[in-house]
Amino acid sequence: MFFITFDIRRSFFNAAKSNPMRTSTFRRMLTRALVIAVIAAFSTACNKEEPTKAVIIVKNADGSTVPDVHVKLFANAPLPVGDQSRLTKEGYTGGDGRVTFEYSEFYEQGQSGFAVLDILCTKDSLIGEGIIKILEEETTEETVFLEAQ
Repeated sequence: MFFITFDIRRSFFNAAKSNPMRTSTFRRMLTRALVIAVIAAFSTACNKEEPTKAVIIVKNADGSTVPDVHVKLFANAPLPVGDQSRLTKEGYTGGDGRVTFEYSEFYEQGQSGFAVLDILCTKDSLIGEGIIKILEEETTEETVFLEAQ
């Protein structure tokens, strides 16, 4: 004989269903994970590219800066890959003995490393040589000392 009232039967069947507290906890965790994923996706997409520059400082043997020096940056790889002349740039130092070369147009965001270039500085009978490793999205400085040929 079944003498179970309607209210007891309803509570018995409701108890067999999933716990509503677990569902809300699951939904909260899912919502949090979704919000974190969206924030991560948009925060990495908004990186502004910084300029990639090479600054060459030219000095005499006594340490004083030298104006009006012809400075050439160029790639001189033993095993050339691609067109290396695209990185070649030339300029003259200003009154402060410095010359700045802009390489931002050659750098692509996400690229690992940029370039290692040779430096050749000449003024009258003075010459100076060096190497500069240009870092992506940074201003890299190198000092070259002029010597008599």
